[in-house]
Amino acid sequence: MKKYFFLIIFIGISFFCFSNNISVTNVHLTGQNTTAGFNNVANYTMVQFDISWDNSWRTPTLESNWDAAWVFVKYRLKTQTTWNHATLNTTGHTAPTNSTITTPTDGKGIFIYKSAVGIGSNTWTAAKLRWNYGVDGLYDFDSVEVCVFAIEMVYVPQGTFALGSGGSEISAFYKYPTTTNTYSVSTEDAITVGTATNNLYYPSSTYGGDQAGPIPAAFPKGYNAFYCMKYEITQQQYVDFLNKLTQTQATARKFDQPTPNYRYAITGSSIGSYATTNPYVACNYLSWADLAAYFDWSGLRPMTELEFEKACRGTRTATANEYAWGTTSIAGSVYTLNNSGASNEVIATNYSTSVGNALYLTTGSTIIGPGRVGIFAGTSGNNGRVTAGATYYGIMEMSGNLWERPVTVSNSAGRAFTGINGDGKLDDNGNADGTTVGNWPAGTDAAGAGFRGGTWGSAAPYLRVSDRYYAAHADGSRYADCGGRGVRVAP
Repeated sequence: MKKYFFLIIFIGISFFCFSNNISVTNVHLTGQNTTAGFNNVANYTMVQFDISWDNSWRTPTLESNWDAAWVFVKYRLKTQTTWNHATLNTTGHTAPTNSTITTPTDGKGIFIYKSAVGIGSNTWTAAKLRWNYGVDGLYDFDSVEVCVFAIEMVYVPQGTFALGSGGSEISAFYKYPTTTNTYSVSTEDAITVGTATNNLYYPSSTYGGDQAGPIPAAFPKGYNAFYCMKYEITQQQYVDFLNKLTQTQATARKFDQPTPNYRYAITGSSIGSYATTNPYVACNYLSWADLAAYFDWSGLRPMTELEFEKACRGTRTATANEYAWGTTSIAGSVYTLNNSGASNEVIATNYSTSVGNALYLTTGSTIIGPGRVGIFAGTSGNNGRVTAGATYYGIMEMSGNLWERPVTVSNSAGRAFTGINGDGKLDDNGNADGTTVGNWPAGTDAAGAGFRGGTWGSAAPYLRVSDRYYAAHADGSRYADCGGRGVRVAP
């Protein structure tokens, strides 16, 4: 039998996440296996690449976690313009020295992270992922282009944690009947909501929700291990997403630059032309439909508001009225920037070396928009979690910068969410695919999604971990203070 081989089209660096200089280089295909026969689903090839990023860690104590890269592959036939999501095998990958690769059962991507305890940059060469191109319906002789994408993530391990802080936050969770008692989540079992002793409950408020339940067992509660994006979606990440869609899809997902622009700098009107002059800055003006589409396309999913509190607080005892960095103290003087818009954008003046740093109404009054993701960890004077504004697990900007958009437990649309991951595909109109992610909150009115964590324009109380002022507020519009980040259950 005649054997056919891929014509490999090298397309260079396929993805940058500028937040911490993560990069993927030297992408190519190698080791094609056609022994199963012509167009057999068992045929595969290896996608090889180098990957590196800064400020990586793996710790064995306290947090017992690590950061990782979520890596996924897009491909297109040379004769076509549409990009598709590659199906990876669950085994057979080659992890570089000092790294570990784990693969979810759906094959939509892999997690790569340090295999041993340590802190410092990762520079890994010749990583290889087994791509089952036969499963994706390709022939042995098809000519393809490939792109490898990488998003920095943080591992949030399984464990019991507290909902609510026992403080004075609006509509905060508590264990009924005492508002100062936190509610412990120790399983992924259904949670009863109501006015019986020891139930989960929360005070009524305008946007706090319906105070109803139960929260079903299938709803992701944060007890099980999951990965959370280390940073909010950057403008460069969103640009790369737009440039891999069809024109109809991209037009639906692109927001025309407003005046004033509040640091939103994405321009372009056609595939390949989308660009930004603020690639390192968190992407604002993202509607719920935009976020859902980005998560679906990348194989991630929305987080829930229970996962939000777990990612911030971790397994430690809650502190009343705490921010994401675990204390109640927050910087209170106006920031200015050095190197505005650059990869090393930092706080020039009034960065606190003793209390938590965050962009909010008081500190951000001259910046008027979101900052570079990870900005507080990269500013001189940072001496740990508090001044870096980091959560217990090392996730950045969960208080301030841009609103997070978790799925709420406070209405029936939110409680129907079962944590299905994105499949890498959108519908023809650029929306999260309804068949695969049908239980995600609706894109048009965002029923089931809410707002947590505050923003660059918020007063300080909205930044508190357990503040739920807008937890069940359904709003599908684009705003200058709305961004987001995705999660995925750990394999």
